[in-house]
This record gives sequence, structure tokens and C-alpha cells, in this order.
Amino acid sequence: MIRQTIENARKRMTKCVEDMQQDLAAIRTGRASVSILDHIQANYYGTPTPLNQMASLSTPDPGLIVIQPWDPSTIPAIEKAILGSDLGLTPVNDGKVIRLPIPPLTEERRKQLAKAVGHIAEQHRVAVRQVRHDANDQLKALEKEKKISEDEERDALKKVQDLTKEYIAKIDALQKQKEAEILEVR
Repeated sequence: MIRQTIENARKRMTKCVEDMQQDLAAIRTGRASVSILDHIQANYYGTPTPLNQMASLSTPDPGLIVIQPWDPSTIPAIEKAILGSDLGLTPVNDGKVIRLPIPPLTEERRKQLAKAVGHIAEQHRVAVRQVRHDANDQLKALEKEKKISEDEERDALKKVQDLTKEYIAKIDALQKQKEAEILEVR
């Protein structure tokens, strides 16, 4: 029962870190990356569809994303979706492909993005702590029901705390890495 509780906590904490990685991938750093388009969906014959399912996405150079739709009639819908997103980018359409130039970030925008990364990291730290809280509650309930001894409970609580420290450190490392990418001037 103890092992199952700890393993469940580990899986949930891993999910928190993976979720943070996805959230950070959507923040642009000044270098072109198709992952910034992951959360954008365009209207494809009445159905909201992710761009990577409607077109070929590529980055021929660090300052440009090229979107080549498989169906050229969807270009206006893709443009509208990009303009309506929170990216702040303006697509350039030549009738066959959409070019999305990635302008260099201003100092002010870099600081805003770094602050946003901090908020994302804090949300995920809170989520990891909530997983710890849930696991601790389960362990305390097991001890109260006399299914485990006090010593086993104490050891298990320490393992859960060590696990929490490990995953918070992973979140901190991801935050530092992303902030360094954002604040790096090319």
C-alpha cells in the first residue's frame, strides 16, 4: 500500500513536470520554433483543428516559420487563427504558403516572458505540493486505520518529501533554462 501510494505520487508529479514542459514550449524565445503553434487551432470545414494536422510546419532559419497547408483553401482560416492568437505575430501569405517571421524580442517583452515563465513554474510547484499533500493524507489515513505502523508512516512521509524536493528541483531547472533562453540576446 505504501509503495503504491508513493508510486502514484511519482506518476502525478511526473505529469506535472511534463505539463510544464508543454506550457513552456508555447512561449516564444525569439528563435523560430514550430512548438509555439501547438495550441493554435484553425477552422477546418467547421471543425477546430490543430495547425500541425492541416499543414506542414518548418523552420528554414531561426527567424522564420513556414506553414504549408495541404489544402490551399485553408490559408485564410490559418491566417485568422494566428492573428487571433496571443502570439502577436503577423503571417505573410503568398497564396501557397504562409510565412511567419519571428521578430527579435524587445528587452521589455523578454522581461514579461520571463515573468510569465515564473508564474507557470509556480503553478506547477503548487501542483507538485498538492500531490505531496494528497499522498501524505493517504499515508496518515493508513496509519490511523492501523494498516501501517507509525515508523512505516514516518519513513513513507520522508520518501514523499524527498520525491517532492526532486520534482521541485526539476521544475526550477526547467524555469532557469527557459528564462536563460528568453533573456539571451542574439
